Amino acid sequence: MEVVKKFWNFLQEDSWPSFFATLVIAFVVIKFVFFPGLSFLTGSSLPLVIVESCSMYHHEDGMEKSFESSSVYEDYGLELANTIGWDFQNGFSKGDVIFVVGARNVEVGDVIIFHEDVQYPLIHRVVSVEDDVYSTKGDNYKTNSQQRPAEKSIDESRLIGKALFKVPAIGWVKLIFFEAGKSTDRRGLCS
Repeated sequence: MEVVKKFWNFLQEDSWPSFFATLVIAFVVIKFVFFPGLSFLTGSSLPLVIVESCSMYHHEDGMEKSFESSSVYEDYGLELANTIGWDFQNGFSKGDVIFVVGARNVEVGDVIIFHEDVQYPLIHRVVSVEDDVYSTKGDNYKTNSQQRPAEKSIDESRLIGKALFKVPAIGWVKLIFFEAGKSTDRRGLCS
C-alpha cells in the first residue's frame, strides 16, 4: 500500500518525469481499456471516427443540390422526398467526430462506415440495399457527382458500422497535425 501511495504522490508532482508518466498511463488506459471497452459496447471495431474528407459535406443547398447534380440517386429510384426521414440531413464537415455502432438493420439513407481499397475507411450514405449488399454515395455534390466502384457492392465483410451521432469539429485536434502532408486541394475546411 505504501508503494501505491508513493506512486500517487509522484504523479501529483509538478515535474517532467511525473508529466511523462501520466501521459504513458493515459495512453495505456485509452488504448487498452477505453477503446476495447467502447468497441465491445458498440459492436464496432472503430467506435469513433474522424471525418477527414469533404465527401459528406453539405453546402448551403444541402441534399437538394446533391439530387439535382447527380443521376446516381435516380439510378437507384430515389427522389428528394425520400430523404425526409434520413439522419444527418446536414451531412458532415471535416473534423467532425462520428460515434459508430455495429451495422445492424441498415436501410437506405443510413450512413455507414466501410473499408475501401485505400488506407482509410469511407463514410457515405446508403442508396441501395439488396440481400445485405450495399451501394453508397457521398452527399457532397461538388466532389461526388458519380459513384466510385468501391461504393458499389459493399458486402457485410467490408462494413465497420453505422453512424449514430456526430460531435462537430473536435477532430481538428488530431487533423491539424496531418493537414500539411495532404495535397493542397485536400487541405483545410470544406467549401
